Amino acid sequence: MNNNKTLDETAIVRKVTLRIIPFVFLLYIVSYLDRANIGYAALQMNKELALSSEAFGFISGIFFIGYFLFEVPSNVMLNKFGARVWIARILVTWGCIAAMTAFAQTANQLYILRFFLGVAEAGFFPGIIVYLTFWFRSKELATTVALFTAAIPVSYIIGAPLSTWIMDNIHWMNWSGWRWMLFLEGIPAVILGIACFFFLTDKPEQAKWLKPEEKDWLLAELERDRQSRKNVKSLSVYKTMTNPKVLYLSFIYFVYQCGSLGVGYWMPQIIKSFSESLTHSQIGLIAMLPYIVATAAMIVWSRSSDRRNERKLHSAIPLLIAALGLLGAAVLANPFVAMAMICVALSGLYSFKSPFWALPTLFLNRSTAAVSIAVINSIGNLGGFVGPSLIGMVKGNSQSAANGLLFLSALLLIGFLMTLFMRVINRDIPQAEPTVNWSK
Repeated sequence: MNNNKTLDETAIVRKVTLRIIPFVFLLYIVSYLDRANIGYAALQMNKELALSSEAFGFISGIFFIGYFLFEVPSNVMLNKFGARVWIARILVTWGCIAAMTAFAQTANQLYILRFFLGVAEAGFFPGIIVYLTFWFRSKELATTVALFTAAIPVSYIIGAPLSTWIMDNIHWMNWSGWRWMLFLEGIPAVILGIACFFFLTDKPEQAKWLKPEEKDWLLAELERDRQSRKNVKSLSVYKTMTNPKVLYLSFIYFVYQCGSLGVGYWMPQIIKSFSESLTHSQIGLIAMLPYIVATAAMIVWSRSSDRRNERKLHSAIPLLIAALGLLGAAVLANPFVAMAMICVALSGLYSFKSPFWALPTLFLNRSTAAVSIAVINSIGNLGGFVGPSLIGMVKGNSQSAANGLLFLSALLLIGFLMTLFMRVINRDIPQAEPTVNWSK
């Protein structure tokens, strides 16, 4: 009897997973492709528009200023209008702006367009994270988030060869390859935004694709899961934004984003520095390797986090691994060894994400978690401005990105120590998550 019950429960969770995760996974691939393809465009764009290293670093990073300013308002609107409508709006607007970036003629125009691309995309990632909490129990959350966030390295795996191939092979109407790349890769977001409006279901009680008994079981399980986390709180928007716990996690995520996006945006030019004879397509193929390794690592690590019902160490250890990887990439001259160290660094960075995003839901309820995740993501994403800009300034002054990688390594080490020294208490509650005690 119990085995049949378990089998039925497993089948329901699988049904929900297969309905939701592949679609939001695809959305996130397009999201990251549209924000990160500027790194590949730089292989042609910087020369054509006479952009300095400092200018390119600012172009890469200003996206996150717009993202920061509009992240929390966007998530408030998501709560008001529902995930289906608001995520569709986000996709359509960012797709239009991403395609418009192809028409930029000056650095100033790129600054403006990249800023508004950040404004348009603000709220997407935390909105999806909160959306997943409407459908999955806490004990499944890290693995579920990993399946979703695996889209980030996969977007690089797909985007690296695709973007560089377009740049090398498509020059219609005497338009540069980098312009066609930005334009063509912006269109899928618009199409998927329209599809999102018709495909997503806001909450389980609205799911016509679930049988009544499946819906009843899922709603009961989600309520039981909510009740089991008796330490969660409900806070106002202002109190959430100024909550010490939220700000503490925000700084850790800021450090993470400095490292992740600092490496991500500059990866094509770092690889280009290994050999001037590399074509754009070859650079794209080489850039795939670290993200293939990172994808496998993050899925294995998130399953370990769920299996052990442990979040703190599974968030801390990857930051240490990433710090050591960036240190090795900065100090080792051999390009093959340096690429191996970048593989190590990105494996650590992407393994960090899933256990980390399980932390806010341990001490805040779902409605408050929506804002807290937005705050953490928006403040943390300022690291996406600092990381690429820092490497751009260092590279402009020294003609080498190594010192920038060393600084990012030091930041990640600080993030590791901050995560490590959070005190975790495991409550004796069936299937409940450990709680984070911030008083010490």
